[in-house]
Amino acid sequence: MKIRVITSVVLILFCSSVFAQKGIIRKTLKADKQFLLYPINNNTSRKKLEFNTKNLATYLDIKISSHHDSIDYWVFMDVSRFEGQKLKITAEESDYMKKAFNLITLNDSIITETPVYDEELRQQVHFSSRRGWNNDPNGLVYFDGEYHLFYQHNPYGWHWGNMHWGHAVSTDLIQWKELPDALYPDELGTMFSGSAVIDKNNTTGWGENVMVAVYTADRGEPRHEVQCIAYSTDNGRTFTKYQGNPVIDSYKRWESHSTRDPKVFWYEPDNKWVMALYEVESVSIYNSENLKDWIYKSHVSGFHECPELFELAVDGDENNKKWVLYSASGVHKIGTFNGEVFTTEVARPSYIGGGMYAAQTYNNSPDGRRIQIGWGTISSEGMPFNQMMTFPAEMKLKTGPEGVRLHHRPVDEIELLHKKSYTYENLIISQEDINNIIKQPSTRLLHVKSSFELRGNDPLSIIINGHKITYNPRSGNKNETFLPYPASRLKLELIVDINSIEVFINDGQFVKVIAHNSAANEPGISFEGKGQSIIQKLEIHELESIWNTKNQ
Repeated sequence: MKIRVITSVVLILFCSSVFAQKGIIRKTLKADKQFLLYPINNNTSRKKLEFNTKNLATYLDIKISSHHDSIDYWVFMDVSRFEGQKLKITAEESDYMKKAFNLITLNDSIITETPVYDEELRQQVHFSSRRGWNNDPNGLVYFDGEYHLFYQHNPYGWHWGNMHWGHAVSTDLIQWKELPDALYPDELGTMFSGSAVIDKNNTTGWGENVMVAVYTADRGEPRHEVQCIAYSTDNGRTFTKYQGNPVIDSYKRWESHSTRDPKVFWYEPDNKWVMALYEVESVSIYNSENLKDWIYKSHVSGFHECPELFELAVDGDENNKKWVLYSASGVHKIGTFNGEVFTTEVARPSYIGGGMYAAQTYNNSPDGRRIQIGWGTISSEGMPFNQMMTFPAEMKLKTGPEGVRLHHRPVDEIELLHKKSYTYENLIISQEDINNIIKQPSTRLLHVKSSFELRGNDPLSIIINGHKITYNPRSGNKNETFLPYPASRLKLELIVDINSIEVFINDGQFVKVIAHNSAANEPGISFEGKGQSIIQKLEIHELESIWNTKNQ
């Protein structure tokens, strides 16, 4: 459904009532419109609300406004799935909350002064949620023609908190349609990170090709983290939580509350499920036949949260495969895995830097590619949304002078966004008129691919939308980030968005996400440098926005 914009609003409360009794205030509305709307005031304290319908009981902490003049923006809960039901919202009674409850309303539109996706700092090439905060990607799985992107989501505020699983889908990894939140906080806690699988063999007994989410429930006070599952029979649109949750509570084993972020996949050689789970600064391996009953198998030290474990062919050779185990920071190990034990052959430092964290890869990709999306830790100050997802990238293992290394480059589908392209070859960076030769782009949204032959030890810089990226051959550094320097060759691939730049270095041996407000600068690209270093090839592609009416 397309979101209509309301720029002038008169609030009318339909089929609602507000009353207080014994220190509790409650509002009841009939779900006859798509959105339940809450007004936000970022300068007030958080208030705890409870929400109940026939099908859902949950809770939220929210900086709710009590007066029209103090509303910074509106957030929403999509209640279309509860059509016709009574929605009950309760909170501790106070004069402030009585006024705030009078502002809560239902509408078929999101109340906003600026159309959604047209905001000044809205990412136009990367996914971000319509409202609220998002962080870790969760439950990346492909099924029935759709790439599912679940993610850590605070629907009701600009900062971290209220962890739900947000949900978006795409048919091409480029254009995303945001759907209602998939998982809500419950009596076990808020919804922390996890993964999703397709149970094609009906190992759970819930039916063939059921989608199963495996997630951490985090209870804040006292802190306790347990692993849970939920299943969906409608392509991830709604989930039913397993009545036997939690399926893993490992506090007694480790005497630690840091047990979270399950990554689950089907291990074909042994016909079983495998879970990689962060536990006590390490990754534990569990096995299961049915996703409900799990057996601890082994432990790999040296990792911090959000583990990933997958197999890749080396140099594309299907007869020579290795397993990759990594955690949120990008620190990783390459080795072998027999379904129960990971054996390290080589340990590598992080391949990511800057504003990227907690990346996850897709289960069940239709073409066998290992596709990754990460959390882009890029703030959007003054906006009703915050943070973003990194651009989908394909991961490969390639052999180089230092042995087998992980590589990470934008998926080929980025070409669907190309609208105007310019190509140049054999430009000398110190040439006086080099920046006159290069045609300046008409948009800030760019995909730039460049390869350099470095001659001498003089630094070279690329300035894009006002941001300078410098490489210094003397130290092998690009903006203080270690970079391998093979045979005097350098490749840089950039995805430039409104407030971020993703830099893929030397075919993605290292990736850095940089915060930069391109909206405050004129679009443009230029080079600086001395000596005779050559731009062997430069491609500048102007990009379309990923948002259009079908996404809204």
